[in-house]
Amino acid sequence: MFDIAQVHAAPGARLLTPDNCVMLFVDHQPQMFFGTGSGDRTAIVNSTEGLGKAARAFGVPAVLTTVAAESFSGPLLPQLAAVFPDQEPIDRTSMNAWEDEALVEAVRATGRRKIVLSGLWTEVCLVLPALSALEQGYEVYVVTDASGGVTPAAHEHALQRMVAAGAVPVTWVQVLLELQRDWARTETYGAVMEIVKEHAGAYGLGVVYAQAVIGAHAAG
Repeated sequence: MFDIAQVHAAPGARLLTPDNCVMLFVDHQPQMFFGTGSGDRTAIVNSTEGLGKAARAFGVPAVLTTVAAESFSGPLLPQLAAVFPDQEPIDRTSMNAWEDEALVEAVRATGRRKIVLSGLWTEVCLVLPALSALEQGYEVYVVTDASGGVTPAAHEHALQRMVAAGAVPVTWVQVLLELQRDWARTETYGAVMEIVKEHAGAYGLGVVYAQAVIGAHAAG
């Protein structure tokens, strides 16, 4: 029940923080991009790279996975691999990443319950692990613009299916700013601004303008 006496200035438990989430990148590979038709593929690459840099900036654990990398789908997206140069993707045969023991163990080992999920294709390689993880008690946040399906309808219907099961749709900039959450956090401010300038389009240009006209520490 609502008790106005308990109202105070504090973040909600449902918010993503650098300490409570893990990022899972599923099958950002050439062959999967070839078949993606739900949105601009260059934009998906940009969003994926921005999301990866957000994980790196805040020290959020990232699990990278590919499917049939050597026999069909090709290597991990080079832009994403460059963000995590010392990390080897977990290659699988299963379309459902949550049926791969090594991947599930990598997620479990982080000790985090909130999974920030992105990948290709939405209607297969995203929806299957999302539903599986949700059933086992995880909270799943699907990064819609760092993901893509074969068609707009396939992407949208898969998102609807995940949301109906309890997943939360988000965007990569939303994740980045939710992790920052306060411009007074100087330890990550600079990294966030660099990511925004590199990957956030018009928002990034706005930051360039603000820092040039207002000053180097212009916020937001």
